[in-house]
Amino acid sequence: MEHIEIITPEIIHPVVAYQDEKETKANKRSSFIEANTIACSLEEMKSKHIIPVFVKDNETLISHDEFIDAASTITADIFHGEHILKPNIRVSHPIKGRIPEAKDKPANQLYEWEKTLYYERMMFVIEVPSLQAEIGGNTLSLTVGGVKAYNHDNLYSRNQSEQHFKIFIGFQNKVCTNLCVWTDGLMSDVKVNSLAQLKVAIRTLVENYNHGFHLQRLEDFTNHALTENQFAHLIGRCRMYTHLPGDVKKDIPPILFGDTQMSAVVKDYYRDESFCRDNNGNINLWKLYNLFTGANKSTYIDSFLERSVNAFNLVEQVRDGLDRDNKCWYLS
Repeated sequence: MEHIEIITPEIIHPVVAYQDEKETKANKRSSFIEANTIACSLEEMKSKHIIPVFVKDNETLISHDEFIDAASTITADIFHGEHILKPNIRVSHPIKGRIPEAKDKPANQLYEWEKTLYYERMMFVIEVPSLQAEIGGNTLSLTVGGVKAYNHDNLYSRNQSEQHFKIFIGFQNKVCTNLCVWTDGLMSDVKVNSLAQLKVAIRTLVENYNHGFHLQRLEDFTNHALTENQFAHLIGRCRMYTHLPGDVKKDIPPILFGDTQMSAVVKDYYRDESFCRDNNGNINLWKLYNLFTGANKSTYIDSFLERSVNAFNLVEQVRDGLDRDNKCWYLS
């Protein structure tokens, strides 16, 4: 296998926190996550969204914008001198309220300044486009990001209670904005009591991430392929998994994708412009992986990363099965 290197463009931009007009339009056309989410700028979040508090003592939780700012600062520090884009933010599950003076007003008569708002769930990515690699003809950019879902915290407690975060580092496929995340680039349940502790966790993950090894594993997907019959068998097995008896299921690596996502994978197997089958019905595992990460865009924020890692693990199982003459439950 050829050694894979991060390809650094000749012109390296200084660390910036701005996207140019072309990049902004690209983000609007295709997002890294789509289900039940809307785009939100960091400026809007800081100026218009209230900050949740612990009910017992009215102390604030770590806000979405503090989380994003911490990740942005650490990314800029570790990748000093690289071109770093403005965070791409998606939010869902709005929590609406109103100021006390407007408590008796009908909702349709509220002025904007009388309304309060924050979003229960938020996900962001910070792309470093000057750190790139190419796999299967697709350009990948290094990406750092995180997820915050206040529904995982005990808001009816005091500020000593642990707050939960998810942080990740991986790559974004520039062809489709799919995120490529694997186990070694994810902390799926970071529990902290302060912003300082959260910063330590972010820095630890980013500094310890082995991008070269991750890229090698992804590159290896291009060296294996499924026939149309094998693909059909894989899809059938994935749909069977959910309904297996418990004693059978416990010995099989899980699949976290439901029927909706599996239908999207099958549809794109035939129709996706970049990752569909070839003229003989065959599909290499890099394309298969992107069919799963593409289908994952319909996943809600709070389970997106787990399914993203699951897509990688599933395709690795398939690869191992091909290397061992289909000794894999999903292909057997």
